Amino acid sequence: MHPNPIYRTADAARNIGFARARARGFGVLAVADPAGVAPMLSHVPFVLSDDGAMAELHLVRSNPIARALQSPLPARLAVSGPDSYISPDWYGMEDQVPTWNYVAVHLTGRLELCPQEELRGFLDRLSAQFEARLAPKPEWRADKVDRAALDRMMRMIVPARLHVDGIDGTWKLAQNRPGAARLAAADGVAETGIGAELSALAELMRDVPEE
Repeated sequence: MHPNPIYRTADAARNIGFARARARGFGVLAVADPAGVAPMLSHVPFVLSDDGAMAELHLVRSNPIARALQSPLPARLAVSGPDSYISPDWYGMEDQVPTWNYVAVHLTGRLELCPQEELRGFLDRLSAQFEARLAPKPEWRADKVDRAALDRMMRMIVPARLHVDGIDGTWKLAQNRPGAARLAAADGVAETGIGAELSALAELMRDVPEE
């Protein structure tokens, strides 16, 4: 997380809302390698509870993280949002330098494997939360898949649960600039920015979290 407190004023509700499927629902899971090598990483979709206390996810059975979970392990789920390079010219101020604006939320806690019989519920909740965002398209459900084929695919993955005990968010949106300069930079992002989901980032820059 960025150490500057001006970028960390979003409250828990806003951080949770961002991390949940309404905004993201996808992140990078990081777990320390018990062998002391580099951290193990996996890119995963997840379901986060309303209060942010628990995240459900699944892993391919052969994933090194899944194999390491003989017992619960400390873990962090990093959820990245829209981002862009910020040109100093956009501020309309002198003596500025380039930077990068972004939003990121980290969920930290304890990751554990769950009983295999819980997997179908995990998968149903996961698909339901994303299918709901595709309305009015009729919702896809797992019962559309042949049961034998579904069972075969489910044997390849395992359910896991992250018990969240810490939520930290960085909303680096030019809060350290005068309001007019920040809004001008937001226009620059929307019109010619370099990054991901530029229109979403521009809107966030126009509505920064309050202290």
